[in-house]
Amino acid sequence: MHLVRTLLLSWAPRYSLLLLVALFTTFPFLWTLSTALGDAGNIYAFPPQLWPEAPTLRHIEEARQSIPLDRFFWNSVLISGATVAGTLVLASLAGYALSVLRFRGQRLVFLAVLATLILPSELNIIVNFITLTMLKLTNSHTGVVLPLLANAFGIFLLKQAFDEIPAEIFDAARIDGASEWQLFWRVALPLAGPALAALAIFTLVATWNAYIWPAVVLQSPDQYPLAVGVLYLSGTFAAKTRVIAAGTVLTILPVLILFLLAQRYFMRGLDGAVK
Repeated sequence: MHLVRTLLLSWAPRYSLLLLVALFTTFPFLWTLSTALGDAGNIYAFPPQLWPEAPTLRHIEEARQSIPLDRFFWNSVLISGATVAGTLVLASLAGYALSVLRFRGQRLVFLAVLATLILPSELNIIVNFITLTMLKLTNSHTGVVLPLLANAFGIFLLKQAFDEIPAEIFDAARIDGASEWQLFWRVALPLAGPALAALAIFTLVATWNAYIWPAVVLQSPDQYPLAVGVLYLSGTFAAKTRVIAAGTVLTILPVLILFLLAQRYFMRGLDGAVK
């Protein structure tokens, strides 16, 4: 009994802090979900109401019928899928070159890649938009995807993952006659699976929730992804906060479910990057 009491006293402060941080970080989603499902009560009451009063799915159905959510959803799938696939290909190739290959200026190139991490992405909007205009790629999904493929964080993450692979494995494969492409495809990529999964989730979440860049490039509502489509919903129902909240929940749910299913790979990938 004394041991149990001691353990509770030692764990209580730690888990209380974790619960407080968890509530603070999840509060925006919980409030939005409660607003979308509730049909009564003051939305802006203090303290906020996190459990919906008179739960209903009416607002979600109204959001689905008011704007083409299905089309926005498939646009998001197309943009996010192409961005994730392209980012994994480019980041893995660059990370492998910076980690395994040896060439003059290798460290300088890696430092230059890291330096771009401190630049806010908003700085690139004007340059990228002018470039896309010259290439006649504005108002297209290709124009949205192309500037997102060069991902400095992805290159860093995969370089760290490839660094964790013992050099003796590559040397043994080279002695057996494996080409550099076979080393990359059959040795490096399988061993860097968790890092690839983590990068895929990072890229998917960032692309799925992005709205500034797609809103700049796309002018036709038919090509809007979900995040931009929800802004379209706010213009249609400026006074219907619960309908807007329902549209926001529909936007978040797919990527949230995917994250929960793949969180094990996500944590393993980050663990390798931190080392």
